[in-house]
Amino acid sequence: MYNQRVMEIFANPKNVGMIKCADGVGEAEEKVCGDVVKLYIKVEDNVISEIKFKALGGVSTIASAYALTEVVKNKTLEEAMQITDEEILNILGELPEDKMYSIALAKNALVAVVEDYAKNLEKELKKLENNKK
Repeated sequence: MYNQRVMEIFANPKNVGMIKCADGVGEAEEKVCGDVVKLYIKVEDNVISEIKFKALGGVSTIASAYALTEVVKNKTLEEAMQITDEEILNILGELPEDKMYSIALAKNALVAVVEDYAKNLEKELKKLENNKK
């Protein structure tokens, strides 16, 4: 069902865990199967300098979350938001058609983490403005 590359990633995924004091945390859930991907990011000069994930799900969800972290690491936030399914599949090789939802799930978690980062940044800017007054 899965190619050798996907199975290797599933057995030994990198970028797993959480980041203490993350600049953003985002989560997405696939309602039908219940799979969940949670992402943590550190951002320096608008570039994702560190990204980690936690995933609750099967082979395709874990492999897709890993592949997404590899694709977006060291990209600007804008570049990260424009990644394609093909970029993720370049790392995975391929996924069965009925498992492609895993890529969308990982990308939805990316949207959530970037939104959280932006919200946190806005709070910090307001705090700085209030301190100046």
